[in-house]
Amino acid sequence: MLNSDAEFSENILLKRALVGLFAGFSLALIAVSPVHAGELLSFSYGPLIRSLRISSLQAFAKDGSVADDLAFFLQFTPANKREELRAALVRRADIDPLMVSQFFDSRIGEDVLERLGRGITLQRGGNGKFALRSALVGAAFSSDGLSQLNVLRQLPTNIQLHGEAIVGAANAGERVIAATEAVITTLRDLSAKEAATQPAVNFNSLPDPAKPGPFSVRKEVWNLVDASRQRSFYVDVYIPEQNKAAQIPVIMFSHGLASRPEDYADGLNHLASYGFLVAAPQHPGSDTIWLKEMLKGLHQDIFDVQDFIQRPKDISYVIDELGRRNAGSFAGKLNLASVGIAGHSFGGYTALAVAGATIDFDHLQADCTRPYGALDISLLLECRALELPRKSYALNDPRARAVFAANPVMRSIFGPKGIGAIAIPVMLASGSYDPAAPPALEQALPFTWLKEPKKYWMLLEGQAHVNFNEIDPGIKKTIESVGDLTLPSQGLIGNYVKATTLPFFEINLSSNNAYLPFLTSSYSKYLSKGQRFQLYLISGSSSPGVVSAIETFRRTHP
Repeated sequence: MLNSDAEFSENILLKRALVGLFAGFSLALIAVSPVHAGELLSFSYGPLIRSLRISSLQAFAKDGSVADDLAFFLQFTPANKREELRAALVRRADIDPLMVSQFFDSRIGEDVLERLGRGITLQRGGNGKFALRSALVGAAFSSDGLSQLNVLRQLPTNIQLHGEAIVGAANAGERVIAATEAVITTLRDLSAKEAATQPAVNFNSLPDPAKPGPFSVRKEVWNLVDASRQRSFYVDVYIPEQNKAAQIPVIMFSHGLASRPEDYADGLNHLASYGFLVAAPQHPGSDTIWLKEMLKGLHQDIFDVQDFIQRPKDISYVIDELGRRNAGSFAGKLNLASVGIAGHSFGGYTALAVAGATIDFDHLQADCTRPYGALDISLLLECRALELPRKSYALNDPRARAVFAANPVMRSIFGPKGIGAIAIPVMLASGSYDPAAPPALEQALPFTWLKEPKKYWMLLEGQAHVNFNEIDPGIKKTIESVGDLTLPSQGLIGNYVKATTLPFFEINLSSNNAYLPFLTSSYSKYLSKGQRFQLYLISGSSSPGVVSAIETFRRTHP
């Protein structure tokens, strides 16, 4: 019996929280909190506990019947939403069961389960991580597949879901969504303000930097062995032919996690067509081959944690190799004293480390213990670096003169001190639909931490972390399953990237000031004209505006 107004109010909160849980069953049971296959689910909020029989959910999914225990949870759910819930309960996720098993056996997967298991516990207490893994893997391998209801059936014991944790996770998720919307609005407004102050330019009369350059390109693949590290890897090298310039500028590129250098061939070839020699090494501890071997049981983890250190060293080793070949193969024309560095995702981390960013273990430790950190996929990757010996690592290369980082993993592992150590021009690129390295979590604050005055941040509306024509680790299906969400064409995204990266490197490596008009908010506005998905670009002059927007968001979204 309830004996106070406080308890009555708490009961109302409980009911609303649990109804919210069921109304969003797709997120709560598959993406965030798989539940139970014993007989009962227990939901708690403070001292209050309500139970739900799995058989009641099964009957509801089968014919829409609502038992008394389920009625408690559905009483605030509109009737027109109940059919959506029924369909969601039995909708199968098209995921390779072996990948499910291997992922949740990896360090990152274990971290996810450990975090979830604090709010989804065994009925008599104790972290529910082992039960969660058993249910997910069991459902994935069963004939019924990985559906929400099947995950419930597969849990080996009764489970208790703690309402406070669920509400906290839901609120944190909503805050990330609101922060992402705020980032888009902020960059749109700041980009427009910068454009309004810039001289009028007739871009129609200028060459299009997104079109192929004047040089034909020859691709070579070099197989290298760094004996000092006992590390073998290949390098895709894009060589501009018939480049008669006195010096040939060089750009190094680092691929993302579980991908390959050749996945980025289109953009790399584009840069080479303008006279840059572009080299893209394979990172054997975090590439496609490693992932395939992991799925065969040859590795426990998705990547080798040593690649936080080895990746930047791969870049420096290839620059050294170019130096060894310069006189013989390139007539001494390679300019290796001023090298551009670029990278995507984990490769963005790599590029920034080569550019001078330093690992801040204390900052990383603090971020890795924050509540609901599992909502940030990049943080889960970054937290793996805590397994490294905590010492100072010399990863920067003094030959780096400009860095472009797309969808970089960067905020927690570097922190303000590590990011502030970069002293060369920087361009960050973000995607508004990026679920793996969300701009609000991974790039917004780091942009403000950069002390280098020549800094730029561009946001591509609709970009979702990877090029789905080359790489798709399931992100596209996830995004397209969210309502009627539409993705931009890879052609448009590629056009935006080519039209901005080329001017950035032309200006900062080749001192080619003819490209200055293209590295402006005005040009991003010109490129976006008539497009559903816009490109926004801001410079360091807008950094105070980003700081102000972040402070405002924190005040209004505590």
